Amino acid sequence: MSETRTKLLQGSTGDWEVVIGLEVHAQVSSKSKLFSGASAEYGAGPNENVSLVDAAMPGMLPVINKFCVEQAIRTGLGLNAKINTWSRFDRKNYFYPDLPQGYQISQYKDPIVGEGEIEVELEGGETVMVGIERLHLEQDAGKSIHDLAPKESYVDLNRSGVALMEIVSKPDMRTAEEGAAYFSKLRSIVRYLGTCDGNMEEGSMRADVNVSVCRAGNYAKFRESGDFKYLGTRTETKNVNSLRYVKQVIDYEARRQIEVLEDGGEIDQETRLFDVKSGTTRTMRSKEDAHDYRYFPDPDLLPLEFDEAWVEEIRASLPELPDAKKHRFMNDYGLSSYDASVLAADKASAAYFEEVTGKCGDGKLAANWVTGDLFGALNKADKSIAATPVSAAQLGELIGLIKDGTISGKIAKDVFALIFDGEETGAPADIVEKRGLKQVTDTGAIEKIVDEIIAANPKQVEQVKEKPKTMGWFVGQVMKASGGKANPQAVNEILRKKLGLA
Repeated sequence: MSETRTKLLQGSTGDWEVVIGLEVHAQVSSKSKLFSGASAEYGAGPNENVSLVDAAMPGMLPVINKFCVEQAIRTGLGLNAKINTWSRFDRKNYFYPDLPQGYQISQYKDPIVGEGEIEVELEGGETVMVGIERLHLEQDAGKSIHDLAPKESYVDLNRSGVALMEIVSKPDMRTAEEGAAYFSKLRSIVRYLGTCDGNMEEGSMRADVNVSVCRAGNYAKFRESGDFKYLGTRTETKNVNSLRYVKQVIDYEARRQIEVLEDGGEIDQETRLFDVKSGTTRTMRSKEDAHDYRYFPDPDLLPLEFDEAWVEEIRASLPELPDAKKHRFMNDYGLSSYDASVLAADKASAAYFEEVTGKCGDGKLAANWVTGDLFGALNKADKSIAATPVSAAQLGELIGLIKDGTISGKIAKDVFALIFDGEETGAPADIVEKRGLKQVTDTGAIEKIVDEIIAANPKQVEQVKEKPKTMGWFVGQVMKASGGKANPQAVNEILRKKLGLA
């Protein structure tokens, strides 16, 4: 990331810079929990997925889940990060009713994954590098429920002990757009890797959003010195679970902090909550420092040690990740950086696109249809790519019919709509044949239509001689008269000849 990149916010007393870091909690895709054999499946009834270890019964000892460790290593490799073959679990001490042990088993000074970085692409094609500070494994807490009775709270321990990866970024992001784009890219990577399903609605991926503001120029001083005093006091807004909310939190907090400072106040180091209805944040509690948690090595767990051979074995099993796929799409199919990024961001969309391309043999045309017509229809219908009514084979064949001149682009859109809406099923070629939608390539038939339209519109004929660009009107009339079946290339050639524009 360029150290000269500055993003300024105007205040009543001068310019400010916003500095953003995200702590993302990603639930490990694992059938069982981090230190017990209890199920980690979502959606079970209250307290159904709870072992004696999760409930902190006396004498129960944690046993590390090897698969969760492997998933953390896979994620670290996907983040281009350093894998630490020696790490340690610590006890992070604090009290909540839904934390049965009275402490959380986490990693503090010796995490399993160290520094890394990922490339984040913004709208318009600009890219920024965001540093990863660390990734550590920890167990989740349970859930307190306050709305079942007016005077009682209930505790559901199903999530207690579920494996989490906490991925901590460096304070490298400077705008709300960068914060949301980073969160999106991180989600894309873990979903490609299969280490987290990224389902934010179910809480499997959520972000703690750290925001601070400083006077213009101070961020550059921080980059030069590494001294955090230049960045101002940060707040942490907990458990933000959508890209849109990440942006709202950053925008609101930056403006709120600037107003407080310009009014002569101070920013409290605190944890805040986001109110989705009002789009504002509010104080939850004062923010603890590390020493407040009284970290110490967990006496029930030995240090976690493994060798480089295992790391390399995991590395060899990694799939093609979004950045590599994006560049391959650009090189192999001639796609723009933007289209390649959109298609590569989601594993299912990328696979769909490649199947369409394999069927029709034209990557650019396939990209236009997938990112335009298909994504537009899916978005309107609130469907995912997995639930698309138009299969990749159908769309590929449909594009092929345009390429070989069987149908026009307009007819193809009509056929696409028929399949998407469920009015037709089966092969596009059969639908075109059944409905008589084949393109008219008979020049004699097209000439007859052209002659009729020219004869009926003498004023437009005179106008087109003065302004040749107005020939498009004639093209539209011919296509309308032919029901969209006339071959557009033939129409253009005949019109130019008949209107004296050839």
